[in-house]
Amino acid sequence: MKKPMNQVAVPLRSPLFRGAKRLRIALVGMPNAGKSTLFGAVSSASPRTGKLAGTQRDYAECTVKIGFDEASVVELPSIRSLQHLAQDDLAALKYLLWGDQRPPVSAHEPEGPPAPLAAPDLIIQVVDASSLESHLELTLELSQLGRPMVIALNKMDEAWENGLHINVKALAKLLGVPAVPTVATMGRGIAELFAAAVDVARAASCPLPPPAAMHIRDSLQPLAGALAREEVQASFRVPHEYLLLQFAAGDTYFEDELRQHFPALLPELEQLRAEAAGKLPRPLDEELHADRHHRAATLFEAATRAGAPHEGRGWRYWLDELFLHPQWGLIGSLAVFAAVLFVVFEMSTWLDSMTAARLIDVLAGWQPQSTAGVVERAVADGLIGLVGIVVPYMIPLVLLLVVLEEVGVMQRIAFVVDRGFHQIGLHGVVAVPFLLGLGCNVPAISGVAKVSSGRERVIASMLISFVPCSARSAIILALAGKYLGAGGVFAIFALTIVVIAVLGRLLARRGDHAGSGLVQDIPAYALPRWRTLVAETWARTSDVVTIVTPLLIAGSVLLALLHHVGADALINTLFTPVTSWWLGLPVVLGVPILFGILRKELSLLMIYQALGTFEVGAVLDWVQIMTFLLFLTFYIPCISTLAVMLKTIGRRDALVSVSLSVGVALLVSGAVRLLLEGARLAGA
Repeated sequence: MKKPMNQVAVPLRSPLFRGAKRLRIALVGMPNAGKSTLFGAVSSASPRTGKLAGTQRDYAECTVKIGFDEASVVELPSIRSLQHLAQDDLAALKYLLWGDQRPPVSAHEPEGPPAPLAAPDLIIQVVDASSLESHLELTLELSQLGRPMVIALNKMDEAWENGLHINVKALAKLLGVPAVPTVATMGRGIAELFAAAVDVARAASCPLPPPAAMHIRDSLQPLAGALAREEVQASFRVPHEYLLLQFAAGDTYFEDELRQHFPALLPELEQLRAEAAGKLPRPLDEELHADRHHRAATLFEAATRAGAPHEGRGWRYWLDELFLHPQWGLIGSLAVFAAVLFVVFEMSTWLDSMTAARLIDVLAGWQPQSTAGVVERAVADGLIGLVGIVVPYMIPLVLLLVVLEEVGVMQRIAFVVDRGFHQIGLHGVVAVPFLLGLGCNVPAISGVAKVSSGRERVIASMLISFVPCSARSAIILALAGKYLGAGGVFAIFALTIVVIAVLGRLLARRGDHAGSGLVQDIPAYALPRWRTLVAETWARTSDVVTIVTPLLIAGSVLLALLHHVGADALINTLFTPVTSWWLGLPVVLGVPILFGILRKELSLLMIYQALGTFEVGAVLDWVQIMTFLLFLTFYIPCISTLAVMLKTIGRRDALVSVSLSVGVALLVSGAVRLLLEGARLAGA
């Protein structure tokens, strides 16, 4: 059996790190290395935070999806060295060594484990590449801990600006651990970094710590033998080489623990340490530090060279400066959004006039009186409505967004807006569906199903139903633009953004599940391929044919039959509590509200029919027009959107979304009406 052309087989690598077997990664680094920025780029909207036991130092933790794998990523407080640590810094070291399982030597400590988290399977050291030499000393110390490591060479852009060029492969080979260049503020290299971390974890390979100088090793041989006792190793549960160097350097914590637990052995150890120091040209602690500094300097010189700033920069770099820069990236994203909106409201208007509008004109003279004729006309109207959705609005917008994804622009926008979407409990990857919703909510909600799951999918789908699609925007522009002016149009769209933001914050707080973080891949720029464009466009619009079409036709037939049997008066009467009592609108607008469920453009036509004039301002005042437009903006988008929601988030959540939209429409439009009426009375 052949696979569909848009499906690709992806082999699963084992072991698979998921659920209880997910990987545990600790982010470690010196101050200002970019560790917090890196964590923020992959974390969930609400990472779990706490303080390391007995300290005022914060840590943060969240589950992050890395392809098919998952990892519990812990951001630890910044640390400069692993030796002679103050109490607050010592807690971070204890977590790296033991996690929540304390060794016998520290079981007596009253504060307990430093954090309620298991020890890391792997360490990612975040390094400031522009100050590489000083950070390499910490790298040499971390390599003594006996855990797999990956180096994140962060701030590579600053290194280039300073004329520092790093041979990443040479550095990785010299250190014996993978090194990945990153620019965390711009999302560069983050996906490659965590992919390398997963590969290292699967290989279960630990770096071989670079040995100290020969004269130091020779002097420490007797002390190493004394510390190699089985009971000492069992009590500390740390690599022998690390314990040796910590005691040789006179680290206060390890020396105190030896004094408490091995008082009879300590005099011998101190004597051997003194003898080792006597064989060296300076105090042992200074000699060890000088040796580590020398090895870091040697690594730096072997893996770097000085060169001209901006070397090797081309158009790709400057495009990234536009789309990924922490400040300029937002401007670039807004420019893309503006261009997409231009296409929606310019090209779509022309396409609509060439397709659906002409079909409507052709059928304008067909006004059947028999029940069979009414049904036939309703079916035709449903099909015309389908054409009016798909041809002018859906296909051009979806095709344009697929092009932007294939080029690599949308992934960059998703990274830039990720922090903003975190405020409503979502990730930046849903930016594309939200933008798609400006054309039509149907493919937007289908798009959400492809890039998210679980609680995030439900929240995104509910919020997208409030995004004003092209049909609702057309009504706003037609009525508000004519009778309320630019200020009225702006106020409606601004209020929509506020409502979406508030609802997002409220929905994000539902339940205790904090959600997972996500490593977003930022691909290289590439030219789109026509076969991919056609396949992806069909995949994202096919739901309209398979799901929406039958419902659109059925809804059209039902409403036509209601009108045919003279049920308009009954509908208006049933909607009186909404139209007249709460919204202060004419009773005859009940039918346009109901027809709006079928498709929002029909509401505008039905308004004209119900009021008996195209001059709406002659019948409705400005408060009524604003109230009615707000209600239509937040009211159930259309039956097509509801149908797709039933498929993507299930019946219960779809009904919750419908109830939410009705409630918000009534609350917002009614509240605004009361405010405007009060303002009008106050100004009278």
